[in-house]
Amino acid sequence: MNIHEYQAKELLKKYGVAVLQGGVAYTPSEAETVAKELGGPIWVVKSQIHAGGRGAGRFKNDPNGKGGVRVVKSVDEVKADTEAMLGQTLVTKQTGDAGKEVKRVYIEQGCDIKRELYLGLLVDRATSRVTMMASTEGGMEIEEVAEKNPEKILKAVIDPATGMMPFHARQLAFGLGLEGKQVNAAVKFMLAMYRAFVELDCSIVEINPMVVTGEGEVLALDAKMNFDDNALFRHKDVSELRDEDEEDPAELEASKHELNYIKLDGKIGCMVNGAGLAMATMDIIKLYGSEPANFLDVGGGATKERVTQAFKIILGDKNVEGILVNIFGGIMRCDIIAEGVIAAAKEVSLAVPLVVRLEGTNVELGKKILAESGLAITAADNLADAAEKVVKAVKEAA
Repeated sequence: MNIHEYQAKELLKKYGVAVLQGGVAYTPSEAETVAKELGGPIWVVKSQIHAGGRGAGRFKNDPNGKGGVRVVKSVDEVKADTEAMLGQTLVTKQTGDAGKEVKRVYIEQGCDIKRELYLGLLVDRATSRVTMMASTEGGMEIEEVAEKNPEKILKAVIDPATGMMPFHARQLAFGLGLEGKQVNAAVKFMLAMYRAFVELDCSIVEINPMVVTGEGEVLALDAKMNFDDNALFRHKDVSELRDEDEEDPAELEASKHELNYIKLDGKIGCMVNGAGLAMATMDIIKLYGSEPANFLDVGGGATKERVTQAFKIILGDKNVEGILVNIFGGIMRCDIIAEGVIAAAKEVSLAVPLVVRLEGTNVELGKKILAESGLAITAADNLADAAEKVVKAVKEAA
């Protein structure tokens, strides 16, 4: 689950991470009130959407104008820029051409920026440990830094038995070239950030940029937090921060039915049980010359109703021209999948090629149910056979 910048800063502030004063506004008049309360002489008006690159982004109604983050020097400018942003679609590198509508802005105090740095926390899958990354290249996307200047990325791999220790933070602070009171401020900042990461069950906490001011303060100028969905039951206060308007409608609907769904840009819909098998299915679709339209994992204990809902979500994507169902029945029984497939196909009036590959528990019964359904369902013997058949069927239908 993602949250907005202003929400992330509110959470991090509670743990002791240093942030600037600010307030959220949903109307120009609210923005004016916040600006007056903060006081000047400089304010920053920030569009709040779930995407990075807002400052370099452009609004669809004014593609050659200002971006989604603006520095202003009067309350009147705060109000005017808020009015110009609200209700408009902001396009950034992360939103794609569709962009996202700005429904709220964050008004923040300006500051004297001396240096911009990068700081991030994530779970490193290679070491199975929380890792803090730091770089002197603040303001840039860390992927770009890793590609062009990998030597500028510093890492502290944290032992879960001890947690993050002051020496971890000091090593990073010295590596960033901080000195004097900046080091102590950065150590406090990093340890607070780590506590927030662990206690709130985060998957990512990213401060980009973390700035050093002319007075030597270390502050979070931006903040991004992602949370492990599986741990949200422990954090009711965090769950309440969810902004469903920022999520893909199909992905949101899938989550309500305990389906793991991510929309992609291809034309072959996939319904699979198990994340690893889903990835393999998408790979083999590409191998046979097409593109997957989605990642969809129905889980190991899916019901007939959940499978039916999965079909509806896949077919809700207008780009889908064919469907590949690939099920290995361990906990999941093949006959249950077959019944769900048939029920869904009848309910939605299936009009695209459908290829089904079943293997595992009750596989013969599942195949028998499909064969006797009277529906135009193509059976496949293995994964390669299934991919080849669905790609061919889509091409022929086109």
